[in-house]
Amino acid sequence: MKILFFRSDLGSVIAVQTVQTQPQEAVDALEWLFSCARKTDADSLEGFFVGPRREMITPWSTTAVEIAQNMNIQGLKRIEEYFPVQSEKASYDKMLQRLYRGLDQDIFTVDHTPDPIEYIADFEEYNRREGLALSPDEIKYLQDLSAKLGRSLTDS
Repeated sequence: MKILFFRSDLGSVIAVQTVQTQPQEAVDALEWLFSCARKTDADSLEGFFVGPRREMITPWSTTAVEIAQNMNIQGLKRIEEYFPVQSEKASYDKMLQRLYRGLDQDIFTVDHTPDPIEYIADFEEYNRREGLALSPDEIKYLQDLSAKLGRSLTDS
């Protein structure tokens, strides 16, 4: 598999994961589809970018791949968009996105041993740490459920 990078006039980067070499005709069609974003020859890009978490294929990606297939572009697995940011201190939605220090051929690779089960004692702290945006009512519900069950709830 190979990742192709397309850079838009606005600076965003569209990464296309392909399972086969794409002919120039397909690259031209993708450039048109991405509003004239130009394919780069680079296998990696320097800088800081915010984009979707690698573990989650976005609905945008699913739709973009389907549109490309309808254009008779074959062998695409995933398409995602990344936005340049000034530094690693940039703000972003930690639930859906992550900060990337450069983009490379491994941006979609998930090589992670599952974390051990975490028992939650403090729902407010867990909510803040994980960026869950739970409301006070939801936190109270979880606290009450934990008390009713007579045990701590887990992160699952």
